[in-house]
Amino acid sequence: MDETVLVTERRGAVEVLRLNRPEARNALSPELSAALGRAFERAEADADIRAIVLTGTGDRAFCAGMDLRAFSEGRGGAPEEEADRRTFYRLLRDGGATVPVIGAAQATAVAGGFELLLSCDLVVAADTARFGIPEVKRGLMAAGGGVLLASRIPVAVAMELALTGEPIDAARAYELGLVNRVVPAERVVDEAVALGEAIARNGPLAVAASKKIVRTSAEDMADAQRLLGEWTPTIFGSEDAKEGATAFVEKRDPVWKGR
Repeated sequence: MDETVLVTERRGAVEVLRLNRPEARNALSPELSAALGRAFERAEADADIRAIVLTGTGDRAFCAGMDLRAFSEGRGGAPEEEADRRTFYRLLRDGGATVPVIGAAQATAVAGGFELLLSCDLVVAADTARFGIPEVKRGLMAAGGGVLLASRIPVAVAMELALTGEPIDAARAYELGLVNRVVPAERVVDEAVALGEAIARNGPLAVAASKKIVRTSAEDMADAQRLLGEWTPTIFGSEDAKEGATAFVEKRDPVWKGR
């Protein structure tokens, strides 16, 4: 497997993952999906990584989605990498990662690329970026989550995006609450890393629990309330909770243990 399809860079407690197929608009080939699976699995196992920033190479696209050439040619990738591809779907596309993920859309994200961005916990977008789910223009549908957008935005807007396949700009995405911040393209990654650093300063156990409960509440409030009841005594009785209170009283930065 050619690992250059994904470039990694550590910035303190933040791991930056950069999709690196600019010649294909960073489309998700089987090889790239497998590389992402491995990278996310490593991050989940590394307690020093407190946030992940996901971005792309070049100014043409953050990610163009599924690699249609590979799809049309029936290329499913190496069989030995199937487990890595499943890990990619479980940890990122299905929101299973414990580590918070910040999408850094330095350029346009459409189709599966937009759905990939929507899977992130926070999103920083370039002011020149555009977003959409144009699958219907190719006789497909946005099966990676795009057709479920009505759970996040008004039904009429979700219908327009899904049925026309036409994109929206970054300002409109911000207005709809699909992205957190809009900045010039050259500042996107730095802004995303700054968000990751802000997260990394907080208690890791509390961050993981908060992420899980907030995500769940968007889909099933009853289940989220159940999780809240389960997690509350664990969080409030943790060593980190005691350390947070002690550090506040002593006017110093807390030293987290993640337990």
